[in-house]
Amino acid sequence: MPAALAISGLAKAFDRPVVRGVDLTIRSGEFYALLGPNGAGKTTILRMVAGLLKPDAGAISILGIDALADPVAAKRRMAWVSDEPMVYDRLTPLEYLDFVAGLWQVEPARARQSAQELIGWLGLAPHANELCGGFSKGMLQKVALAGALVHEPDLIILDEPLTGLDAGSARQVKDVLRQRTAAGVTVIMTTHILEVAERMAERIGVIAEGRLIAEGTLAELRARIGRETTLEEIFLDLVAQGQDAGQDAA
Repeated sequence: MPAALAISGLAKAFDRPVVRGVDLTIRSGEFYALLGPNGAGKTTILRMVAGLLKPDAGAISILGIDALADPVAAKRRMAWVSDEPMVYDRLTPLEYLDFVAGLWQVEPARARQSAQELIGWLGLAPHANELCGGFSKGMLQKVALAGALVHEPDLIILDEPLTGLDAGSARQVKDVLRQRTAAGVTVIMTTHILEVAERMAERIGVIAEGRLIAEGTLAELRARIGRETTLEEIFLDLVAQGQDAGQDAA
């Protein structure tokens, strides 16, 4: 089975280099957390994977598909959820999911079943026929997640998916993601909530100064810094090392 995501030599610069020759392979069915301080390059990497930004250099493969040569085929296999939910205000959740399913040419009966399941899992049923324009950011985030999942993608990319969610909503989202990974779907997530990464991710990658400076299981990352401690302490130590290395390279 091909890797869910394989990137090599990925690079992007704006007024300065933001992503610097990143190599990364994520297995199918894996829950992978990508961590890093603000400005480290996490979102830029994921936007390039999702086809929202064109890399300056490098290769991206999605489940064996060359995402740069055949972006439409690659996008059919994945879903992207940003930290700023993009939902049409004048549609209800059910109408929005029907609209998105139509874009993906999902068979109508299957689309309706998937929409009802997602709305139930995410606690949106009481609001299924209300206009999204009146929703809180947390509710919009759940609608956006449901829209990303309605075509049953094999790879889900989430950029800070728990932003703006209360504890109950965050649990609903985490439960849906666990259900998907249990079914063999791959999840790649950025988050500043390190406790979530510690509890949910099978492997963790740490980005600093546009480079992947460390990755592995929590146990492997602990072994790397040589002591038994929390992910927060591991993260801070690794980022400090990565920033020092970046300054030396400069």
